[in-house]
Amino acid sequence: MADTWSRKKSRRTARRKAIVAASRTLAFLALGLSVALISLYLLFPVENVRVEGNEMLPASAIVEDVPERASLPMISARDLESEVESNPWVKGVSVNKSWDSGIVVVEVEERDAALNASLAGDERVVLAEDGTRLPGLGGASLRKIELSEARLREIRSVQKVLERNGIQVESVESVGAPGVELSLRGPEESRVLALVSGEIGGGQARVLKGLLRDRGEARYFDLRTPGRVVVGTAPAQASRAPNGG
Repeated sequence: MADTWSRKKSRRTARRKAIVAASRTLAFLALGLSVALISLYLLFPVENVRVEGNEMLPASAIVEDVPERASLPMISARDLESEVESNPWVKGVSVNKSWDSGIVVVEVEERDAALNASLAGDERVVLAEDGTRLPGLGGASLRKIELSEARLREIRSVQKVLERNGIQVESVESVGAPGVELSLRGPEESRVLALVSGEIGGGQARVLKGLLRDRGEARYFDLRTPGRVVVGTAPAQASRAPNGG
C-alpha cells in the first residue's frame, strides 16, 4: 500500500515539474519574442505610410491596415497589396518599403467608370473599363443608358476580352439596334470608336490591337462579324481587315 502511494506521489511530482518547466520555457519564448519585436521596431520602425495615385480610395483606409508601432519586417507587401486590391476602385497596387527612411509607399492604380446603366426596375449599374462593378461614377460624366440584363452581360464580356488583350474601354457611348458603340483609348491617348454586337473573340481583340498600333489614322472599327474586324476613318468608309481567328 505504501509503495502504491509513493509511486502516485512520484508521478504527481513529475507532472508538476514538467508543467513548471513548460511554463518557464513558454515564458522565456514569449520574452524572447517580445525582445525581438522591440528590437525590430527600434531598428526598422515604420516612420510613415505614403499613398500615391488614389482619388476614390481614401488614404486613411490604407493607413489603417498598417498596425501602430509596426516595423518594416513585420509588414507583408503581398498581404497589404491583397487587402488594398479588395476595394473595387483599385485596379492595381504596388507596395515598396524604404529601409533607409522607414517610409512605406503604396502606389495605387484606380479604375475609371465607363458605363452608367439603368436596368429594369431602376437598378443602377456602374461598370469600370474592365467590366468591374463600381459603387458609383467617381466623378465621371457619363449619360445614363437603358440596358437589359442580357445586354449588360454582353458588354461586360466584351470589356473583359478587350482588357485581357491590352485595349482600354474609356466609355460606352450608345446602345441600339446596330450594336454597342464603345469609345476606346487609341495610340497617343487618341479616341477611337468600336461597334460590337454580342460577344467578341480573343482573335478579334488581338487584330484590333494590331490595327490600333499600325493604322493610327483609323478612327472606327466594326467587330460585329464573328472573326472579323472592319476598319475605316468613319462608318461609311470601312474596309475589310484580316481574319481575327
